Amino acid sequence: MANRNFVNEGDELQRKIQLESMGLTLGLSVVVGIAYAQLDTTDLIAQDAEISFLVLFMGLTYILCVFFNARKYS
Repeated sequence: MANRNFVNEGDELQRKIQLESMGLTLGLSVVVGIAYAQLDTTDLIAQDAEISFLVLFMGLTYILCVFFNARKYS
């Protein structure tokens, strides 16, 4: 609900930037998360797959997407 309220309070441009950033972050997180889990399952990476790495990836991806989308539309 907090994300919905946050997006709805912005103007049209901010909504577009936020929704595009959220969509790209979700898509990349699913792909990277599945690949990361498969690498752990097949023992191709030395450490165990930790959710904290995926959360960090999501945060960085979202921040970068917002930054680049804001520059693209400004």
